[in-house]
Amino acid sequence: MRRSASLLIPLTLILMYYGAWAGLAWFLVGRYPVLAEYLPVGGIDQLPGADIDSFEPVYTSVERNLLTSKAAIRLLIASIGVMILAVPVSWAYFITSRARRIDQSFLQTIMILPLLVTGIAMIVLNSIALAFSLAGIVAAVRFRFSLDQPSDAMYIFVAIGIGLGAGIGALGIAYVISLSFVLATLIIWKLEYGKTLAGPFLTMLTRRDGGEDDY
Repeated sequence: MRRSASLLIPLTLILMYYGAWAGLAWFLVGRYPVLAEYLPVGGIDQLPGADIDSFEPVYTSVERNLLTSKAAIRLLIASIGVMILAVPVSWAYFITSRARRIDQSFLQTIMILPLLVTGIAMIVLNSIALAFSLAGIVAAVRFRFSLDQPSDAMYIFVAIGIGLGAGIGALGIAYVISLSFVLATLIIWKLEYGKTLAGPFLTMLTRRDGGEDDY
């Protein structure tokens, strides 16, 4: 198991990466206001004010924002956005991976999966028929893929979350998901949380000594 090293440099670079892209987007929208019409942001804004008795107003409102003549451009921008947001997730995998050898196919899955989910989410939007058709197609395909570490499943989930966020026109939510996941993963890895029960608080909490293996 690889020991956790200093996070000062990688964490600084990661924060600069997120800040640079957010600043670039803010600058471009300020300089060219017409770009705001094409950015896949704000798709989640309709959720709080939706009718609690039906989900139809939510999806219909999002559909009006996405499935327009500008949908192709919005999908292109969303696809670029999720690829950008997937990069630091892969960095977190590099830093925290316990394996001696990185699984290239798994890493490529982390990078490409958000892109596919983004497109699928936009296609299936507000269409139960398409959703069931997609489920049938996926069920007809056999997947032979096993995860080396249980923690690797988190990367699959965050990749899906990023893709779904961008697919419904909420790239800002995807941004927050990516940033929060990377920061939480690195901090927990650095603290080696759960490695031992040493310390007065954990000893008091678990009612046993840090050196004990069993109750």
